[in-house]
Amino acid sequence: PPLPPAQEEFSFLPLVHDIIKCYMDKDSQDVHQVLNELKNKFQEMRKLISSMPGIGVSPEQQQQQLQNLREQVRTKNELLQKYKSLCMFEIPKE
Repeated sequence: PPLPPAQEEFSFLPLVHDIIKCYMDKDSQDVHQVLNELKNKFQEMRKLISSMPGIGVSPEQQQQQLQNLREQVRTKNELLQKYKSLCMFEIPKE
C-alpha cells in the first residue's frame, strides 16, 4: 500500500505566504508561478479526497455501520464471556 502523504503536503500556508510576499515585492515576477502551484495543490487535494475510501458514504450510513459494528463487538464479548465461564477443560499445571 502507498505511504500516506506527509503532513506538509496538506499545508497551503507556505504557498499563501509566498503569494503575499510576491505581491509585496513589486519587482517579483514569480506571483503567477506561485499561484499556479497553489492551484495545482488544490487540484491534488481534491483528487486525494475524492479517492479516500468511504467518501461517498452519508453520515447516516456511517452511523448505521458504527452501530452494527458495536453490536458485533457486544455479541462477541458476550460469547467470549460465555465460553470462558464454561471451563470444560482443565489445563494441567507442570
